[in-house]
Amino acid sequence: MGKFLAGVIVISALAAGIGIYYLQIYAFYDEVQVSGTDDVQMTVLATGQPEPVLYEDFQAIDADSSPIRYRACFTTSMSVGMMTETYQSYPDAVPLEAPGWFDCFDAREIGAAIEAEQALTFMGTENITYGIDRVVAILPDGRGFVWHQINRCGELVFDGQTAPDDCPTPPERN
Repeated sequence: MGKFLAGVIVISALAAGIGIYYLQIYAFYDEVQVSGTDDVQMTVLATGQPEPVLYEDFQAIDADSSPIRYRACFTTSMSVGMMTETYQSYPDAVPLEAPGWFDCFDAREIGAAIEAEQALTFMGTENITYGIDRVVAILPDGRGFVWHQINRCGELVFDGQTAPDDCPTPPERN
């Protein structure tokens, strides 16, 4: 009887582990529908507003379960000079890992390119959701990547601290 119970426990634990893995890696993600015109936006220096940029080959995933699960890949033909003179840079950009099956987005490659100052990082949309910025990185070969990153205001408010005066008013908590 003891071996039977041990077997049931092991099988149950294995099934739970497989279920949790599936839920984290596959179940909550959805492909983002491509509009073809404004899927990639960057904040213009002159206006402080995000505007669509030139892009091709756009693909993205997102999940309702977290505001930082958004990942996207695209290509662009825009020149480095034009981008640096036109769009707001984003210091301290740190790409977040994507599920392995979304193979166009390699956070390690992007992060290494940012650290080596080979990739340019730009503000996509500030506070796309309170405390979350949409960040855009462009590699020298024209490949581009987009992800959501918690900003300074979000870090403080999500930790239960009061937002500084220069932050937008946080949403009401339920």
